[in-house]
Amino acid sequence: MTSQEKTIQSTTKASQNKTVYSILFLLSFVHLLNDSIQALVPAMFPILEEAMSLSYTQIGIIAFALNMTASVIQPVVGLYTDKKPSPYALPIGLCFTFLGVLLLAYAPGFYTVVLAVTFIGIGSATFHPEGSRVAFMAAGKKRGLAQSIYQVGGNAGQALAPLITAFILVPLGQFGSIWFTLVAGLAVVLLFYIAKWYKEEMHRRVANKRKNHGTGTVILQQHRNKIRMAFALLLFLVFVRSWFHAGIANYYQFFVINEYGMTISQAQIYLFIFLGAGAVGTFAGGPLADRFGKRNILILSMLGSAPFALLLPHVGPFFAYPLMAIIGFIILSSFSVAVVYGQELIPGKIGVVSGMIVGLAFGMGAIGAVIFGLLADWIGLYSTMLIAVFLPLLGCLTFWLPSDQWMNKELSES
Repeated sequence: MTSQEKTIQSTTKASQNKTVYSILFLLSFVHLLNDSIQALVPAMFPILEEAMSLSYTQIGIIAFALNMTASVIQPVVGLYTDKKPSPYALPIGLCFTFLGVLLLAYAPGFYTVVLAVTFIGIGSATFHPEGSRVAFMAAGKKRGLAQSIYQVGGNAGQALAPLITAFILVPLGQFGSIWFTLVAGLAVVLLFYIAKWYKEEMHRRVANKRKNHGTGTVILQQHRNKIRMAFALLLFLVFVRSWFHAGIANYYQFFVINEYGMTISQAQIYLFIFLGAGAVGTFAGGPLADRFGKRNILILSMLGSAPFALLLPHVGPFFAYPLMAIIGFIILSSFSVAVVYGQELIPGKIGVVSGMIVGLAFGMGAIGAVIFGLLADWIGLYSTMLIAVFLPLLGCLTFWLPSDQWMNKELSES
C-alpha cells in the first residue's frame, strides 16, 4: 500500500469516526416536524367525529390506515433502501405527507380522510428507516447518542398532540390542519439539505465498504443462526415494551378516573408525566449505552422498570405521580438503544432493521392497545392493568441476548 493510499484510508476512517452533530440535530428537528404531523391525525378525531358524524368504527379504520402505512411498511422501505440507498427518498416521502395534510384540511367525508392519512403514513414510513440510516452515518463512534438525538425529536413531536388540539383544532376546526402544510413544506426543504449530505457521505464510503465486504460476509455466515435468534428475541422484547407502553399510555388515565375519582383533565397529568419522562429517557439511554453497554441498558430498561410497574396499580393517586415518571424514564431508555443494537447485530441492513424495530414496534403497540381494550371490556380495567404491569418481567429474557463484547469481537469487521 502506497503512502497516498494509506493517507486516503486514514482520512476515510477518521471521517466515519466523527460525530456530525449539525446533521443529527437538524435530523432530530425534522423528526419532530414529521411526528407532529402524524400526531395531528389522532388529535383531529374529536373534530372529525363531530364534523362528519363519524362512528367509532370509522375512527378506528382511520387509525388503522395510518398505523398500517406509517408503521408496518417501514421494513419494506428499509429492505429496498438497503439494496438501493435513496437519499432523495427523504424529501420525496415528505411530499406525500404535504399532500396528505392538504387533503385532510379539505376532506369532505370519511373516504377522503382515509386517503389523506394514507398519504401521511406513506411519508412517515419513508422517513423513519432512511432517517435512522442518516443518524447511523452521522454517528461516528457515538451511535447510541446519535440515535437518541434522532429519536427524541420524534417523541417530542408525538407529545404535541394535546397542544395541537387545544390551540389549533378547537378554535379553527378541521381546516386548521392547513397550517401543517407549512410544517411539511419546511421539513421537505430541510430534507433536501440532509439528502445532499447523505449522498456525498455515501459516495465517500463506497470504496471502503467494498474492500471489507468479503470478510464481513464470512463472519455473518459463521454466526448466522445465533444472529437470527438474537434478533428475533430483540424484536419480541421490543414488542413487549410496546404492549406495556400502549397499556399505560392508553388506559391508565381511565384507571385513575375509575379508581381515584379523577377528572379527565387530572388524569391527563399522569399521561403527560409518563410521556415526558419517556422522552427524557429516550435521550439519556443512548449516551448511557455508549458508556455502559447496549445490552446492559436493555436489561435495565425492562427489569429496572418492573418493580415500579408492579407497584403502580396498588398505590394511591399521590405516589402514582413519581412512579409514572420513573417508569416512563426507565422503560423508554431502551428505545434508541434497541435500534443501535439491532443495527450492529446485522451490519449492512440499517434500513430494514430500523424499520422492523421502530415501525413494527409502533404497529404492535397499536395492536396491543386494541387487545387491552378488549380485555378491559371483558375482565375489567383493574385486572387489565395487573396484566399490563406484569409485562416488564419478561425482560429477564434479555440476558439471552449476545453481549456487546461478543458483537464487538465477532462482528466488528462486518
